[in-house]
Amino acid sequence: MASSSFAAGAYAAIQGVGGGVKPPARVQATQGAGDGFSSLLGSALENVGDAGRKADQQALSVAAGKANVVDVVTAVAESETALQTLVAVRDRMISAYEEIMRMQI
Repeated sequence: MASSSFAAGAYAAIQGVGGGVKPPARVQATQGAGDGFSSLLGSALENVGDAGRKADQQALSVAAGKANVVDVVTAVAESETALQTLVAVRDRMISAYEEIMRMQI
């Protein structure tokens, strides 16, 4: 749970704030819709995992006396935000799927 997250990158890109966080990769128009979406989701999941690993590393560094507690709190908060964003996206996807399944053809 750490700072480098898909959500943080998206928010930074929208606000025009760099902060060392890369914005999410753009899907090229030549890709199929399924390929681009699945790669985007895969990238988001990977970023959330990276955020968690960074937070763990920060916590271990503080325990060893090599890092600042503020850095750990920041990394954990950013990781939590990334995870909450991922869960919200999942919930919206499930809701959209259920709505599509209720449609009459």
